[in-house]
Formats: sequence, structure tokens, C-alpha cells
Amino acid sequence: MRRVLEPRIVLAGIIGGLAVGCGVFLTATSGWLIVQASKHPVILTLLTAVVGVRAFGMGRPVFRYAERVMSHDSALNTLRHRRTEVYRRLIPLTPARLGRRRRADLLTGVVRDLDDVVDLQVRTAVPLIATLVASAAAVIVAFVVAPIAGVALVVFCAAAVLVGLLDLLLERRGQQQVLQARGLVQRAAHLAAANPTELQAIGAADEALRWNDEAQQELARATRAQARGRSVGIGMSLLLTGVATVTLAYLLYDPLAAGDLDTAVAAMLVFMPLALGDVLGLIPDAVGALARGRAAQNRLAQLLDQQPAVHGGAADPVASTAPRLELQGVSASWTGEATHLEPIDLAVAPGEHVTITGPNGSGKSTLLAVIARHLDPASGSYLVDGREVRSLSLDGVRELFAVVDDEPHIFVGTVRANLLLARPDASDKDVAGALVQAGLGRWLAALPDGLDTEIGDGQRGVSGGERARLGIARAVLSQRPVVLLDEPVAHLDTPTARAVLDDLHSATAGRTVILVAHQAVGTARADRVVKLINYYSSSEHVATGWMS
Repeated sequence: MRRVLEPRIVLAGIIGGLAVGCGVFLTATSGWLIVQASKHPVILTLLTAVVGVRAFGMGRPVFRYAERVMSHDSALNTLRHRRTEVYRRLIPLTPARLGRRRRADLLTGVVRDLDDVVDLQVRTAVPLIATLVASAAAVIVAFVVAPIAGVALVVFCAAAVLVGLLDLLLERRGQQQVLQARGLVQRAAHLAAANPTELQAIGAADEALRWNDEAQQELARATRAQARGRSVGIGMSLLLTGVATVTLAYLLYDPLAAGDLDTAVAAMLVFMPLALGDVLGLIPDAVGALARGRAAQNRLAQLLDQQPAVHGGAADPVASTAPRLELQGVSASWTGEATHLEPIDLAVAPGEHVTITGPNGSGKSTLLAVIARHLDPASGSYLVDGREVRSLSLDGVRELFAVVDDEPHIFVGTVRANLLLARPDASDKDVAGALVQAGLGRWLAALPDGLDTEIGDGQRGVSGGERARLGIARAVLSQRPVVLLDEPVAHLDTPTARAVLDDLHSATAGRTVILVAHQAVGTARADRVVKLINYYSSSEHVATGWMS
């Protein structure tokens, strides 16, 4: 994650420098040609400049095209590899090290941050390298023709670098303010959108809307502040260009400074700061992308450099159609500080359907995370077919479990693509069969394009019951022997919840099912109900036990 500059990007930057240099020398040569032509010389004396103008004019788009193709091809290739690397590193951190952000927010944030990091190549490295190459070429030519002009261009370029550094400081400060304001907007919007009924019940709906308005206003202020930082860089770059052009014109007009310099050559040199102004004007945009990319790189590093909350061994789990799961005195903690699951003993036989119930804070979801190998036990032993789970391959154990939570994520795409996530090699017959088993047979038959129907944001809507059944269909299609469900019907009305759970138990006959449920309807058709009990004394959590 820390390597940003690729060799092909350096080459693309040099080619970009040739393109920018062609623009600079096209302007300078045109200035010489115009002034020289005004003297009505023999036409043959102008042919070299005419050829130069044509060459620079054709070279600029050709080099620019080559730079864009090479830089974007390299960046997209890098993005492809880094996305794979990031997702691979995220898996061991799921879910214990990912914080309390919603999955959609986390995924969107990671994708955007990764895009900003890779954009450092195209939006920062290439323009800065191109600017350096073109500026160096212009300064060398200016020194050869008139040393005083070279000195003036060096001062101009150095001042442009200082403006870029100032712009970078302003961009970093503005970037932090914008990110904080966006976080406030997301939290306020999620509060109002996810809890409308609860807010109305306590009379806080207007207050929530007010929080959202205040967050939006704060974001607008932060965005304006960031825009002011960018405008300072762009404005000062234009000012420097004007000052450098006027200063160089004055120096070349003075015979003591410039010597006996031809007027056409002087015109060529005066045009150079104007042409370089377009080049150095790339610096504010480049440092803006640099500020965004570095901030994104730091956020990704903070996320991905964490130690996983779960570790495994090298041994493969024993092949089993439905393994026996046994927890002996297992406790667990998400943070390593507070205890979120008190010691528990639990044995689940192959093919058994067990429902876990209990009040909030009793550790139901934590227990499910331990079973799914998303969290290591803080104490005790967790056995799979009689073998300590931490001695077994982490990936191998996880492949035993299909996990369905209370809000299965629906990706924007076809119905087929959403289910193939569970088993990429499944046929259309298998996908349709899983939907039928999950109680979505009529729903599938009513879809206008069948499995090719687009669902998700902005596409065909999916109700809460359909979303829950799609999650179950994924679990069915996966063919994994153990199905773990965390409050799969928590947001559904009782008749719909009962129908979904009936379909669940029918579709998973012969598999082990461990279901966490708050509602009484979740205990229906279970072979056994395990109740976690919280005991509170003076508002402190004393102990958690279980009984069945």
C-alpha cells in the first residue's frame, strides 16, 4: 500500500513533459516568428521556425495522447491489483476491527480512498514530473540564449513551487475539515433515515432534521474553505505569471542586462513565462490531489495495519457434512478490554437447528461471531469435530459457515450476480432452485427479466422480506453445512417473519442452523432454544450464563 510511484508512471511523466514542452516552445517559437516576419526578411530565413511551429504543434497532441494512454493504463492496472490486496487484507479484520461504521459506508469509504491513492499517479506524479521536465528544458534554453532570462525563469519556477507548498498546506487543512463535516452529515442522515418511527414516537423528528440541516451547513462551510485554498493557489500562479512576464520584458529591454539581443529572440524569451504559466498552473491541482491521496493513504493504513482479531493454524478441518460444534467455557471481547460474552458451554450436534435468544447485551451476536471465526475466544476452547479451532486453517473453518445477518447487502446488479457471490460456479438452475427453496419462487416468476433483472439502488426495489429471503437463498446456494443467522427477521412483521423462518428451516433440512432471534417467532420449529441471561447489579454486568 505504501508504494505509489510506478516506473511506467515516471516514463509517462517524462512523455507528458515532452507534450508540455512542445506547448511552451510552440508559444515561444510563434513569438519569434511573428516578430521576425514583421521585418519582412527573406522567406527562407523563416522556414526553420515554420517547421518548428508545425513540429511542436503536432508533437503536443501526440505526446499527450501517449502519456494519457500509458499513465491511465498503469493506474488502472495498479488499481486492479490493489483492490484485490485491500479486500484480502480486510477479510481477516472483519468485523471486529472495522469499527461501528455501516458496511455500505465502510465499503464506499475504502473504494474512494483507494481511488484517491491511485490517483496520485495520474493527478499528482505525472503533472509534477511533466512540469519539472518542461521547466528544466525552458530554463536551459533561456540560459543558453540570455543568462538573465534563465535567472528570471529560475526565480519564477521557485516562486511557483512556494505557492504550491502554500496551497498544499491549505488543501490539507481544508481536507480534514471536509472529511469531518461529511462524517457529521452521514451520521445525521442515517439517524433520521434509519429511525423515523422511533424519532416520531419520542417527538424528536424535528430535532433530527435540524441536526441534519446543521451538518449540511457545516459541510458547505468546509467546502467553501477548501475552495478558497485552491483559489489562492490558482490566483497566485496567475499573478506570478504576469509578474514574471513583465519583469522579463523589462530586463530584456535594458541593454545593460540583456546586451545586444535581437528583438525576435527577446520576444521568444518574453513569451516563455506566459507558456510556463500554463505549465506551472498545474501545480495547484496536483497538490490538491496529493493532499487527498495522502489523507486517503493514512486512513487506509490505519484500517489495514491493524492486527486481526482472529488467528488460525495450518491444519485443515476434518471433512464433515455437518460438523459437531462445541464451546467449553468460551468468553470473548471485541476490544480486548470489556467482556462482551461471559464464559459459556454450548454443544451443537450435526444437523441440529438451534435458536439463541436473550436480552440486549447478553452476547448473542458475539457468540455467533466466535462460532463463525470472526472473533477468537478470549478464554476457553472452541472445538470443531473435536479439534481445537485455533489449530485449524482459518479459511478452511470459515468455509463451513454461511452467515446471514439482519440486513443482507443487496449489490447493484442482476439477481443472478447477487446470488453467485455465494457460489460462483453455480448454474442458473441451482440459482433458481435456491430462490425457490427460500420462498422466492413466485417473486422470481414475476420478474420481467428473470435472473437478469437488475436490483439494488436505483433499480427494481426489494422489500424487507425479499431481502431476508435473498440472504437465505445465498446461504442455501452456498451448500455450506452450517448456516448462522443473526436476527434475520428483526425488521419484519410477525406473519412475514414466520413465513421467512418456515422457508428457512425447510430449505436447510439436514444442515446445522444456529439462529439468533429477539422475537418469540424465531423459536418456532427450532430443535432447541438456548437463552442467554444477563444479570445486572448496580448497572454493572455481573455474569452471563445459558440454559436450554
